[in-house]
Amino acid sequence: MTIEKTMTIAAILNVDQGIADILMESGMGCLGCAMAHGETLEQACAVHGVDAEALTAKINDYLANK
Repeated sequence: MTIEKTMTIAAILNVDQGIADILMESGMGCLGCAMAHGETLEQACAVHGVDAEALTAKINDYLANK
């Protein structure tokens, strides 16, 4: 499966729990908060000052190399 920046954080974590480490390393430490269920990766990146394209690529590289 390919991760898209338009997916919610909750949907992304349902793909692979290991993605949580990548998100936390990027400064998104509140993965269990209520916003994670309705917030897209792109929206979360905007809030945390993270490049959404780069983070999406990093997550997809992780999944491709599992």
